[in-house]
Amino acid sequence: MKKWLFRGVSLVLLLTFFYFLLACGKKKAETKLIEAIRGDIREKALAVGTIEPEKEIKVKSTIPGIVSEVLFRVGDAVKAGMPLFKISPNPTPLEYVEARRAMELAEVTMQKIKSDWTRQLELYKGNLISKSDMDATEGAYRETELRYRTSAERFELLEKGRIRMSNKDINSLINSPISGIVLSQSVFQGDPVVPLTNFQPGTELCSLADMASLLFKGTVDEIDVGKLTDGMAAEIQIGALPDAKIPGRVDRIFPKAKKEGNATLFDIWILIDKASGVTLRAGFSATASIQIRERKQVVLIPERLLVFEDGKRFVEVPENGEAKGELKTRKVEVQTGLSDGLNIEVLSGLKEGEKVVERPPREIK
Repeated sequence: MKKWLFRGVSLVLLLTFFYFLLACGKKKAETKLIEAIRGDIREKALAVGTIEPEKEIKVKSTIPGIVSEVLFRVGDAVKAGMPLFKISPNPTPLEYVEARRAMELAEVTMQKIKSDWTRQLELYKGNLISKSDMDATEGAYRETELRYRTSAERFELLEKGRIRMSNKDINSLINSPISGIVLSQSVFQGDPVVPLTNFQPGTELCSLADMASLLFKGTVDEIDVGKLTDGMAAEIQIGALPDAKIPGRVDRIFPKAKKEGNATLFDIWILIDKASGVTLRAGFSATASIQIRERKQVVLIPERLLVFEDGKRFVEVPENGEAKGELKTRKVEVQTGLSDGLNIEVLSGLKEGEKVVERPPREIK
């Protein structure tokens, strides 16, 4: 008995719910009257991108070996010439043997030519050979001596990682090419390093940038790019800093488009004028609003109220003000100006304070 009673109550509640649902759905949507107001309107273009340093340097090694010491931490401020990495030589056994044997062979050749030069010198002093023969022997000796020194210095650099020549220290330290902030580190202690040569790009060690000079790098749609010019004012908003609005100016609009999905976009760079009180970091996601045109204190209505017929624009206005009962309306042709996507400027056909009819949305059947 209780089971049937519970089912009956549930059925009554369900029928009551559907009755109110149908009653609310059949309720006629009301027609609204929107007043034309006076205000400012701006046409803007939107660019989406990131905050990037104007100049970012990728530091690479010109010395092969193993990273023996890292002399900084990511985020440190460094000056030009400051050491960043210490590279220890790590020659293969074959390279080591070849370098040592090349040095020994150069030494043997130098000693042989030196003996010839000593004998020739004694003969020259006794006027037994000509000066040209003596000069030729001396030139050969100086050349072999230089080759030996080159082989010895190469072997010492390969073995120890440092040498001193011509009152200058040559070592395996990688120094900072610019003053800036260390943005990233790609190698760590113990990692092997391949040098930068004409035939290979070399191992990237770290990246540096001057964070005092930042850019917004993004893309803008092809619909808006024709309206933009260099020097236009822009307002940049950072996703991670919603309360910060950073001023900037358009620096560069790329001449060639690129495809992303079905959209045609153009790259754009915006110089950041000043970011006082805000700490910007490379890679921040951001949007830039670029002001194209502005009109102050003009008559505005929502753009959705416009009706398009035969290439003309109309709005619907009450016939005799806000009459009680059924609302009688008439169409008025208007001339429009600037639009920001939500509101539109009315140049003629409508005055401030006049009301425009907003019909309820049509039901989809």
